[in-house]
Amino acid sequence: MLDDLIKRYAKPVPRYTSYPTAPHFHADIDTATYAAWLGELPPQTPISLYVHVPFCDRLCWFCGCHTKQVLRYDPIAAYLPSVYREIAMVSEKLGGRGHVVALHLGGGSPSMLQPADIEALVAHIRENFVVSDALEFSIEMDPNDLTEDRYDALAAAGVTRVSVGVQDFNPKVQAAINRVQTFEQTREVIEAMRRRGVTSSNIDMLYGLPHQTIESVEATADQVLSLRPERIALFGYAHVPWMKTHQKMIDEAALPGVAERLKQSLAAAERILSAGYQQIGIDHFALPTDSLAVAAAGGHLHRNFQGYTTDAAPALIGLGASSIGSLPQGYVQNTVATGEYIRQVREGGLATARGVALSEEDRLRGWVIERLMCDFAVSVGELRERFGEAAAAPVVQEMRYAALYDGDGLVNFDGKVFRINDIGRPFARSVAATFDAYLANGAGRHSVAV
Repeated sequence: MLDDLIKRYAKPVPRYTSYPTAPHFHADIDTATYAAWLGELPPQTPISLYVHVPFCDRLCWFCGCHTKQVLRYDPIAAYLPSVYREIAMVSEKLGGRGHVVALHLGGGSPSMLQPADIEALVAHIRENFVVSDALEFSIEMDPNDLTEDRYDALAAAGVTRVSVGVQDFNPKVQAAINRVQTFEQTREVIEAMRRRGVTSSNIDMLYGLPHQTIESVEATADQVLSLRPERIALFGYAHVPWMKTHQKMIDEAALPGVAERLKQSLAAAERILSAGYQQIGIDHFALPTDSLAVAAAGGHLHRNFQGYTTDAAPALIGLGASSIGSLPQGYVQNTVATGEYIRQVREGGLATARGVALSEEDRLRGWVIERLMCDFAVSVGELRERFGEAAAAPVVQEMRYAALYDGDGLVNFDGKVFRINDIGRPFARSVAATFDAYLANGAGRHSVAV
């Protein structure tokens, strides 16, 4: 039966870290629009900051991020002054409104930053924004970048959570994706930061990689679990060589099929759950005491461009090349190419290239999709309370149809709650796509749904 469900529901669909999704962003949203949106934020709006460092010292062939390989530090040193200028310009447009409750450094490999530049970046943020005393500060770390002075600088800067990409510890898989990273290197990152008082960690695993098997994924899960990270993310490899040409270096003949991918995912999840973790949404796990598990249990889990999060801030400001921001009025994305980003910021302070303004229907459908991705359920009562009876009515009717014509038992609807059943949870993205009003127009290509 599982193989039959895979054939029907594993078609390519978005990952729904936003709605509308990025393929529907357009150039009509520009720097003037973004500046106006910043100026309209209410005075005490909680704000999250995302700073993108689009550089790595090696190019992993599986990577779907906007990044480039550099062999010298000079390009990073040339890039950072533009980030500082963008910080200052955003602060100017905010005019003192808002306060920063979360900061995430992503990439690329932000752990490549030299200690002095880590200090300078955080200093610019604190000088230009009102920053919460309880700031949640997370960073993505590549063990190959790290040195004792970098560990010290990150701890001194106030990092509260580290995220380490593992993918798979099997040497054959690592060679096939150009990502050689030993278990010992990974353990040292977690332990080095714990020694410095940073006790919250996340480890990313991937399934669906070339040469992966159920056994290799289970073995990697066991090694990850031995480190007892507070959170684990278990992502499906998104093979999108039409978007990321370096993925053409991966031998497609060595990639597992869709059915095998799902079996790898289920096997790893079983290992993680048996170790006492709780499942969070479609692909995250957390220890019961972690804030992510607490938020999920309380119905306060959220989803944004960093995946599942406790962050409920209504404004996410993206800084750096290719960064995406989310404001109450809509989404904005900076220019992707670093050279063009630097030029635009130098000339105008902002580098918005595209985005989308949200309609009320977008907000409604986005909320429905987020709840399905986070809770596997949507309360009709809350939907009507938030958006009104008239606005909710078409989507409620779609829920009725979805349940009525679901011959596989993926969902049910009792008139009060639309729910994804246990058998349907591996296909939650496909269920969420039912409520995507943009998907049928064919904009963008996506990875498979499992």
